[in-house]
Amino acid sequence: MSIPIKTPKQIDTMKAAGEVVYNVHQALKDLIVPGVTTYDLDQEARSLCVKYNAAPAFLNYPASDKNTKAFPAVICASPNEVIVHGIPNKTPLKNGDILSIDFGCCVSGYYGDSAWTYPVGEISEQAKKLLKVTENSLNAAIRACFPGNRIGGISQAVQDVVDAAGFGIVREFVGHGIGEKMHEPPAVPNYGVKTQGRVLKAGMVLAIEPMITLGSYKVKIMEDGWTASTLDDSLAAHFEHTVAVTNKGPVVLTNPNIS
Repeated sequence: MSIPIKTPKQIDTMKAAGEVVYNVHQALKDLIVPGVTTYDLDQEARSLCVKYNAAPAFLNYPASDKNTKAFPAVICASPNEVIVHGIPNKTPLKNGDILSIDFGCCVSGYYGDSAWTYPVGEISEQAKKLLKVTENSLNAAIRACFPGNRIGGISQAVQDVVDAAGFGIVREFVGHGIGEKMHEPPAVPNYGVKTQGRVLKAGMVLAIEPMITLGSYKVKIMEDGWTASTLDDSLAAHFEHTVAVTNKGPVVLTNPNIS
């Protein structure tokens, strides 16, 4: 399957979606305190989509299983042992929780997508380490996004960081290409060998998203058909950026402060 190549102009257009994604994350970050609900956060994200004239990417996204309803929210809100695709609800967050927020949107026909895992109040040292290692693995993956490298180089960069910490790497879910569609080829696993996979070319845009656990990498899907949790109920973290591969190196489209 061919991988869409974006022109410099198209990548500039994608920056607009990326900036909205970044702004929404910054707004939600300030609201994540003990007592807030993920429903509250979703409502704020909905309002911000209207403010920025952005179409939410996840709302009504169809499930792969025909017996599962489309995703009902603007954000994926995944606390503690939930890895990805958590559905917002009215349960208050507690001090010591961690919460992954995944948000994507479409602006001017192009998508941006980013996830971040936030502390709720004061979290344990083990949880802090999980968040730091997962963020570090994402940064290592971004540094591998140069033309001539392979997808496997991104994958190995994540794995090297996580293996050194002794944490688990989720295998069931992977990163992906992104552009005029939310999900485009190629798949971007978070484990692998740098000599394998498709060759990176200038103009590729990838959503790179390590999903890391304190325990087993194995996953269970809850009854709603969306919520994916760790099989052993260990904590999980999820960090993601939309990254353009250019001849000058990687460009993070979902954080304007990263050059």
